[in-house]
Amino acid sequence: MKENRISTLFNIKYPIIQAGMIWCSGWELASAVSNAGGLGIIGAGSMYPEVLREHIQKCKAATKKPFGVNVPLLYPDIDKVMEIIVQEEVKVVFTSAGNPSIWTGFLKQKGCTVVHVIANTKFAKKAEEAGVDALVAEGFEAGGHNGREETTTLVLIPLIRKISNLPLIAAGGIASGRSMLACMALGADAVQMGTRFVASIESSGHASFKERVINSSEGDTVLTLKQLTPVRLIRNKFYSEIEAAEIRGASKEELKELLGRARAKKGMFEGDMIEGELEIGQVSASIKEVKPAGEIVLDVWNEFLEAKEEICKLK
Repeated sequence: MKENRISTLFNIKYPIIQAGMIWCSGWELASAVSNAGGLGIIGAGSMYPEVLREHIQKCKAATKKPFGVNVPLLYPDIDKVMEIIVQEEVKVVFTSAGNPSIWTGFLKQKGCTVVHVIANTKFAKKAEEAGVDALVAEGFEAGGHNGREETTTLVLIPLIRKISNLPLIAAGGIASGRSMLACMALGADAVQMGTRFVASIESSGHASFKERVINSSEGDTVLTLKQLTPVRLIRNKFYSEIEAAEIRGASKEELKELLGRARAKKGMFEGDMIEGELEIGQVSASIKEVKPAGEIVLDVWNEFLEAKEEICKLK
């Protein structure tokens, strides 16, 4: 098999990346994915700086394989987070939700491989100009915060590939080897999966949230809050309140007040399926089982190989 640019860049066995989801991506999940041959990611977005340090140290103790940290660049304690990443000698950093030009140079000077998450061609160009080593192209299907353009993954990947030759990771709507193959055929070098790993044993998401994910159906998720930052949620009472507020023309300030604080933690981490914010991707409709993360990695890879062999036999 041809050498894979992402596998080489991160020194991993399989070009399968676990997304850094808030409240679901602690050291247990990251180490399990890395030990299985993928790249595990600690999600710093829901962690205070010293909590992040603890997760990094525990991840180091649990795996000798490469792993990374995902950092939303709008994080309030970003200086402290970056300092901890450097102090703890994390070598792979995924950045998102912000301007990559501010921190990419600093991280690369410290010996880090830097990847930035984008949802359109404009920000792909900006990230490449900032000097990132690779891109994550995240389509409209993805859970959590999303692009305003609502560009789907299968449209976004070839658009990005046309304008950039950087190693490219596809994200959004991917939970199987067959979807991985589709993304590779369109120009991606690897895939990043969030929703599939939320429904893993090692995910730090609440058991009730995992259960809600595997019981979800087509149409149960919706992209909302476009006035603030677009986010894909599972429909529940909290979502219905947001929808009603938007229909009546609520201002940004009213929506922020309705959101309040710690809604995502209440839902995904504490298990409040009624009042909590439940961020998950469309592909949740196809996931019907909570499995060990290592098993997920191998299942996806083996299905990818089987599907590739089938396609090669087509005439």
